[in-house]
Amino acid sequence: MHVVIFEGSQWRTFAPFSLSRPVFLLHCGTGTLLEKQLRATCPTRVTLWVRPALEEFCRRVVLPQISCPASVNTPLDDEPAIILSGRTLHFSNFEKSDSESVVIDEGLDGPVVRQAWVHSPGLSPEDALQRTDRWLRLLDLPHTMQQSRLPEYVWDLIKWNEEAIVADSIAMTEPSQPKPAGAYHLVEEQNIWLGSGVKLDPGCVIDASKGPVILGPGVQIGANAVIQGPCCIGSHSQISPLATIRAGTSIGSMCKIGGEVSSSIILSYTNKPHDGFLGDSYLGEWVNLGAGTTTSNLKNTYGEVTMPVDGRRVKTGRRFLGSLIGDHTKVAIGTRLMGGTYVGFSCMVGVSTYPPKFIPSFTFLTDQGPQPYRMEKAADTMKLVFARRNRVWTDADEAMNRLVAETAKIVERNPEE
Repeated sequence: MHVVIFEGSQWRTFAPFSLSRPVFLLHCGTGTLLEKQLRATCPTRVTLWVRPALEEFCRRVVLPQISCPASVNTPLDDEPAIILSGRTLHFSNFEKSDSESVVIDEGLDGPVVRQAWVHSPGLSPEDALQRTDRWLRLLDLPHTMQQSRLPEYVWDLIKWNEEAIVADSIAMTEPSQPKPAGAYHLVEEQNIWLGSGVKLDPGCVIDASKGPVILGPGVQIGANAVIQGPCCIGSHSQISPLATIRAGTSIGSMCKIGGEVSSSIILSYTNKPHDGFLGDSYLGEWVNLGAGTTTSNLKNTYGEVTMPVDGRRVKTGRRFLGSLIGDHTKVAIGTRLMGGTYVGFSCMVGVSTYPPKFIPSFTFLTDQGPQPYRMEKAADTMKLVFARRNRVWTDADEAMNRLVAETAKIVERNPEE
């Protein structure tokens, strides 16, 4: 079965994370949307349709992770194909249609294709991105039942993360490593999955009474820390002593996390090792939150949280929502982030009062006000951070920085201006 996964035109609403990756590489549950899409469809062949600027990134980074023949930005040929929006979040296996059909949703710019079963030689990624007449003709196909969810914004992924963790745990086929006796406490042990080399320090509690807990290979849980499911912690991440990791939280690989974290998604190589509350938030890769940094996730009025998106202030429909913090951003000690705060890619935030709720990418923010964060200086910091994790800075990393800087100028417009 040929599966085409396309970005479409609505990737902008997933900034700042979609500035440096295709939307299907956003995380929810134990992994990326792409991993779930491939697991649900079991393709024999995959084509990825992405923005032209991300084509080389996908060839270099994404294609090697796909186990069947795969290509980037090639048009359809004579073989029928299932076309899936890269935003789709799958909780179960996909059932193939016997004839051409489509699932339509109402998007920001009119009707959008969530999925389609088509035989349309020549249909291309440009058709999807530009919403050409050829693409819009898909809307006229017979309608069929949806088999996935279609997030509109990043906070939809936060909202569905708890369910995604449960679904991912059910789909796991590899058995848990044995759970040796120790000076720790396991609640509902049958719902706890341990990878190889997991270390549980004295006094820690792994509580799976309300959902599964998945601890990847090499994870270390510090003394007297509490982990509450549904929750997953990626390989070789470290949870500080006395930390509380609450339900609905996904933590990537090689992270250092402390304090209290609730209903949040944290991507790999991100550090929050000290005290402070992180709630209902989404953090990119290589983020660092200084000691005592705290996110508010609830307005004093208990009202609806709004969030700046693509030059608009959007009503989120959520009472609980914290911060969206892009890749490579560093936040100084004692910082207090208000609910609904947007911090872009590669920012430095160090202020003694509340930062603004919209901080665009490559901003150096102090009490003297915001200044552009020079790309050369930002790259120097990234190189130092990479070296701490035995990673080498490459020309591809340099190119991604330039791409994000150019893209952010278009996407990140201040809704207050």
